[in-house]
Amino acid sequence: MSEEAFTLVQFQRDGLDPVPELALRRAEQPISRLQYPIGPPVWLVTRYDDTRAVLGDHKRFSSDFAKLTAGDDLEVLSALNPGGLGFTDPPDHTRLRRMLTPEFTMRRLRRLVPRIEGIIDQRLDAMEEAGKPVDLVDLFAVPIPSLVISELLGVPYPDREEFQRLSMSRFDFLGDIEGCLSAVQDTLDYLGGLVIEQRKNPGDNLLGMLVREHGENITDDELTGLADGILIGGHETTASMLALGALHLMTSPEHFAMVRDSDDKVEPVVDELLRYLTVVQVAFPRIALEDVELSGHTIAAGEVVLCSLSGANRDAALGPDMEKVNPFRDMPTNLAFGYGLHRCVGAELGRMELKMAYPALLRRFPTLKLAVPFEDLKFRELSIVYGIEELPVTW
Repeated sequence: MSEEAFTLVQFQRDGLDPVPELALRRAEQPISRLQYPIGPPVWLVTRYDDTRAVLGDHKRFSSDFAKLTAGDDLEVLSALNPGGLGFTDPPDHTRLRRMLTPEFTMRRLRRLVPRIEGIIDQRLDAMEEAGKPVDLVDLFAVPIPSLVISELLGVPYPDREEFQRLSMSRFDFLGDIEGCLSAVQDTLDYLGGLVIEQRKNPGDNLLGMLVREHGENITDDELTGLADGILIGGHETTASMLALGALHLMTSPEHFAMVRDSDDKVEPVVDELLRYLTVVQVAFPRIALEDVELSGHTIAAGEVVLCSLSGANRDAALGPDMEKVNPFRDMPTNLAFGYGLHRCVGAELGRMELKMAYPALLRRFPTLKLAVPFEDLKFRELSIVYGIEELPVTW
């Protein structure tokens, strides 16, 4: 198949939905070869089964950018690689994940419940005090995961606003590659400073725990990479889910009532919204370690594969009406948190925040609604993590 130049269909949306061109590509060209202005050629994968095959095969598909051998302009892609779990292969990945996983078991996460409840209540109070209408993104969706991650990593209170700015500015790299590279480096520099402080005086936070329990078995660079991975996986993604999920609920009276009135329906609604919205639109790139046959295509060793999670999660092969929200559909596990070795280690923390925040919001404001027409909303363009700039609401 001939290469297509600068196709961005995997990053584009029409409101809450992927653009129709992505569904067309999934139906007619489920695996296609693309060429962007920077970096080597890329294979775009859009179907559920093919995506699972790539993400679940760490022996033939690497997450380490150092394995890139094909194409030019590798410096840019390498600069975007902060290390950490998301960009590490076994055996290093296995060792680091084994250290990190205990902190994200439900047993340990439950200790965060009172703090998360307090953060949510504070943000709801701030909305009331601000007076309607308010921007749900600014007062609710962004601060909650920002404060939770800051608590988890031990970010000092005076630094949290700047920490939040850095974490948000690194995802729109398609529009501002220099700004993204600068934000990546600034974030790593800041987190590296946190690691140094925790080495000196380990606190009651994730970094302090890793220092106390693993000491010299984990390097400062590895600690910095793990912290950055937690930030990437847990801040902007959860903020976008909180805002976009609330937007769907405000435009769907049936699902609004489920979350507001029925504790037992909150979890299925949250899981279906994760599938439907798939705010992380593509998985981290994979590099083929050998020639791989995938659904009739040969991916050569050293070539890059980009899996469209938003495309895979709406694959018609999974069942009927995948373009609609159905909290009670029967389907395999969705790919909102990825799949395989690199499935998001903080997935349960993210789900917990959503399951606590949505009902608290709708119960505090049982008549919550948009303060502007849907057509006036401004969504993020060409971003790995899809989101909305502002969400004016009233009640």
